[in-house]
Amino acid sequence: MQPRAEQKLQTRHALMEAARTLMDSGRGFGSLSLREVARSAGIVPTGFYRHFHDMDELGLALVAEVGETFRETIRQVRHHELEMGGVIDASVRIFLDAVAANRSQFLFLAREQYGGSLPVRQAVGALRERITADLVADLATMPKLQHFDTPAQTVIADLVVKTVFATLPELIDPPAPTLPSHATPQVKMIEQLRFIFISAKHWQGLGHPRD
Repeated sequence: MQPRAEQKLQTRHALMEAARTLMDSGRGFGSLSLREVARSAGIVPTGFYRHFHDMDELGLALVAEVGETFRETIRQVRHHELEMGGVIDASVRIFLDAVAANRSQFLFLAREQYGGSLPVRQAVGALRERITADLVADLATMPKLQHFDTPAQTVIADLVVKTVFATLPELIDPPAPTLPSHATPQVKMIEQLRFIFISAKHWQGLGHPRD
């Protein structure tokens, strides 16, 4: 990579890191201004426009970044699930490690799925749909779920992904010391996922009469 292109990439990453750092204090992405992000990254405001058209484009870059981290984590689950025991326990352990190692990325994701920027919310929604589609492909390979058609597998996958996204804010910070072990985010996520998959074994799929 040419020095100029490398420097431009470093400055782009510095702007993204600056936005995440500002949000670490408890602020939402929508409350950040272009000027303060540029100042925090050590560049003048006009320099911001060499990398992003506006703050929404910066937000979309942050979604793409955490999306790649998220999907790489899923790839690790696929690779290690047979070595680490049950697929649910393995998935949660690997996911929690990824959250801990990339806290600022997942903090952004946890907040901005309900944040103030419509383009960013839509991008997070699209990311969730892509992750769901990846999970549908995985479910189709599981012997106990192969009797479901794709729409039914999509319902299961959507429920799993929404459970993970909903629990994400609780995973960002350590639980209170007084919290019972069964109520910790990690244990809740494991048990909720177990509930989903155990229930799925007894579900007849879409279109069947309800009891």
